[in-house]
Amino acid sequence: MKFQILVFLLLLACMYPSVAQGSYENCCLKYIVGVRKSMRRNIKSYRVQETDGGCNIRAIVLKLKRKTLCADPRQQWVQQLMQQIDKKNTGTM
Repeated sequence: MKFQILVFLLLLACMYPSVAQGSYENCCLKYIVGVRKSMRRNIKSYRVQETDGGCNIRAIVLKLKRKTLCADPRQQWVQQLMQQIDKKNTGTM
């Protein structure tokens, strides 16, 4: 019985780092400076990243078809882009 508990604890200890690393995968680590106008049209949606949990910076995560970009929410162009995306997604242009 003691051997089974020891194996179980060892298994948990090995799994813990991999679970902890998974929480950092979707976090932005730095901001982009700007987005070309041609790329702005291809942005499908965005989400707000808060500084809770494992993420260190507050960011706007812009979702394109095949990649994501991280922008500073304090920048004026980012706020305007968010408004444009909201208008486009609600259909009121």
